[in-house]
Amino acid sequence: MRAKINLSVLVSGGGSNLQAILDGIDSGTIANARVALVISSNPDAFALTRARKFGVETAVVSAAIFPRESRRTERMSELLSKAKTDAIILAGYMSILPAEIVRAYEGRILNIHPSLIPRHCGKGYYGKRVHRAVLDAGDSESGATVHFVDEGVDTGEIILQRKTPVLPGDTVDALAARVLKVEHEIIVEAVARTCATLSERNAEESAGGADDGTG
Repeated sequence: MRAKINLSVLVSGGGSNLQAILDGIDSGTIANARVALVISSNPDAFALTRARKFGVETAVVSAAIFPRESRRTERMSELLSKAKTDAIILAGYMSILPAEIVRAYEGRILNIHPSLIPRHCGKGYYGKRVHRAVLDAGDSESGATVHFVDEGVDTGEIILQRKTPVLPGDTVDALAARVLKVEHEIIVEAVARTCATLSERNAEESAGGADDGTG
């Protein structure tokens, strides 16, 4: 049996997207994968409680604990390596991922953003600010996007995107709740797709190694 894909999920808040991933693995929608580690930038994040209920190892890497950015990067790299991380999922992570880690896991880092990129994304667009921007712009639709992470902010290749309407009389909270449901759907789909791709790649590499050994 092929080894499971090890996912490390980075969080900062409530962790509802983390919960969607955990539930997706539990139901088999995300196949051949496990959440090996959850790292939070916030020691009080409820996402840590969600992870522990599933028996997932957790860690906090914050500026309060590690004031120097270089030490935070070093500690995060250590944790990801120890967890034998195959892919990283940013699920409501409110910090910029260090460039060293982006390079080390290039093509294996996913982020969920609560808008239809390229609209309302980039530096300064996070949380309720995104939904306020959608309403202020008079957009007729919003949605969510899962994309690969590169060294820019919300500039990586789009993996999956889904729309939801902006309704008359919408408040920021009402729109945020509707978009969050979309986030939960597409993060599971995108993670499942990524894990399937990584599993196939690992199988091909294993088969290639076996052929080399018997040639």
